[in-house]
Amino acid sequence: MNIAIVTAGGAGMYCGSCMHDNTWAHGLLGLGLEVTLIPTYTPIRVDEADASLQRVFFGGLNVYLNSRSALWRRLPRFVKQLVDHPAVIRWATKRAVSNDARELGDLTLSMLAGEHGPHREAGEELVTYLVDVLKPDVVIFSNALLSGVLPQLRSRFPGAILCTLQGDDVFLDSLPESHRQRVIELISEHAKRFDGFLTHSRFYREYICQYLGLPVEKTHTLPLSIDLTGHVGEPHVHPDRPYTVGYFARIAPEKGLHHLVEAFIRLRDELPESQLRIGGYLPPQHTDYLNGLLAQLSDFGADCTYVGSPATHEGKVQFLSSIDVLSVPTEFQEPKGLYVLEALANGVPVVQPEHGAFPELLAATAGGLLVPPRDPVALAAALLEFSDGERRLNYARRGWDAVREHHSAEAAAIRTLEVLKAIVTI
Repeated sequence: MNIAIVTAGGAGMYCGSCMHDNTWAHGLLGLGLEVTLIPTYTPIRVDEADASLQRVFFGGLNVYLNSRSALWRRLPRFVKQLVDHPAVIRWATKRAVSNDARELGDLTLSMLAGEHGPHREAGEELVTYLVDVLKPDVVIFSNALLSGVLPQLRSRFPGAILCTLQGDDVFLDSLPESHRQRVIELISEHAKRFDGFLTHSRFYREYICQYLGLPVEKTHTLPLSIDLTGHVGEPHVHPDRPYTVGYFARIAPEKGLHHLVEAFIRLRDELPESQLRIGGYLPPQHTDYLNGLLAQLSDFGADCTYVGSPATHEGKVQFLSSIDVLSVPTEFQEPKGLYVLEALANGVPVVQPEHGAFPELLAATAGGLLVPPRDPVALAAALLEFSDGERRLNYARRGWDAVREHHSAEAAAIRTLEVLKAIVTI
């Protein structure tokens, strides 16, 4: 079976969706399938072996300029292709190219206009590459926001087309009201052309189908997965260091770091020697948010640190090995939660809010505790429970085993093949 996965780069940051797509592609390749991972907007950024095509379709700079400038749209394609080079896009995304959804309403509508909008030429390029070069049996889009190209693809491609739904609502909810409803209407209309949908939790299957008006019966659940290569940490207690709480995710209000900071301040009243380590990508627009939280922690000195975003997979594993428990107490209902699996894979239990995909993940792994969402008092109490080394170790062992058995790249690939064989006629 020949599979094309059309993913979306994260504008220079580590993006959970494109990281998961990369792991997924490796898992499918490991089963002997022919798989091409195709980046759109920007190259993907991952801290493991990059399985993606070294070419970008719908390059972010061209998307921006096409939607803003009629003069740019009239330029010859060979001129515009110069800014689609991955090196040029990487250079630009290091220089304040924003992926803030609130600024992208017009761009999103222009993308969803498809062949009737300013990106018709870019859509034709992607369709030609898929149909004439790759010739896959199935095409899978990594999110519904890419669905504007569907009419062009359907006119030339006879195979199955699926869509992975893994956080589209988070982007849509942050669009200005002047754009949000129209964007949702266009996505819902385009989505009728998909042969099926994929999600990573039963919660999100029900939620996103209702949100976008999609048929639940055409939606299939795949296990969330990580590449276990390099995750070498094993469950054990560290009696030689203070009890250390960790946060590892994008630094943003919706990820709930402020709840963890408040909970940690309460925890310090009970455990004065406890420490907090914060890791993750910091978008420029959230610098003031982080600085405000660090100011609240300033009385604790070096016991509370922001270590930035590790540049390598080894750096991420080292960070996880330096903490005793992980918590990312999200405001929103997280559809995935890769950081939960990464923590468990390195012998670190978790404390997470009881919403989104977290109840399913922790029911499947038994690797942590659930607390009421947006409740720092309850979060502090759960973190205090895990200060007991033996209790912490019991959860860590169960989670460590479960991730390897049920949430590996191979496990996700096997389930994907089962789903595709039921949908795709070859």
